Amino acid sequence: MIISSWNVNSVRARIENIKSYLLKYKPDILMMQEIKTEETNFPFDDFSSMNYECQVFGQKSYNGVAIISKNKLTNIKKDLIKDKLKQSRIISAEFQYKKKYIQLINIYTPNGNPVDTEKYDYKKKWLNDLLKQLKTLLKKNPNLIIGGDFNIIPSAEDVYNPKSFEDDALFRLEIRKKLREMLNLGFHDVYRHFNETKEGYTFWDYMRGAWQKNNGMRIDHFLVSNSLIDKIKSININKDPRGREKPSDHTPIEITLS
Repeated sequence: MIISSWNVNSVRARIENIKSYLLKYKPDILMMQEIKTEETNFPFDDFSSMNYECQVFGQKSYNGVAIISKNKLTNIKKDLIKDKLKQSRIISAEFQYKKKYIQLINIYTPNGNPVDTEKYDYKKKWLNDLLKQLKTLLKKNPNLIIGGDFNIIPSAEDVYNPKSFEDDALFRLEIRKKLREMLNLGFHDVYRHFNETKEGYTFWDYMRGAWQKNNGMRIDHFLVSNSLIDKIKSININKDPRGREKPSDHTPIEITLS
């Protein structure tokens, strides 16, 4: 079973790329971030024609998350975080896998730049609210998978030039500590679980030839609870879509359940 996560940077603008990816790699579940559309304009028909059901928490022009799945999804939640700004950044669903009910949480964390502004404060509050919610959810169901665009660079080996990002909202120490707090609740960073030192960039800016120079960063992650880590067979960063015409600036990450 393959679960994929991808910041598509507009589901309607990338729909042909997304469909090509689904046809070629056949993930059972795809969690998308930054879909940039309301539910009324979401391309439901494109995905249903490929036998995917869709759960969408959209927003006009910005943000937005969705889960499409070949498996039956239940217990859909779009209100895990009480966001005063009403931004669509988190959606959750459950599915059954080998007699376990697994809760999927798809997140699109605020960017937070520029630092020391209300945008940075919003990011910190959003992460604090997520941490509180995860503590509650783990008490109800220990089988959690969190995937998405975290907008957090975990450590120096996860960015091409760490020195230049020291005061960036993606790499500030207090933001990285929030990710560490999540892991300390009882999660594993799946990529680092399988790759202790290997580069694993998931994002390359459109500017300054970043893709061609491999000037990337690892900001898209899968966190898996302790109870499930032995069920994860592998993780893959699929760079194929990033090299296609009119790509997202992110590329899919995929975990395979054994």
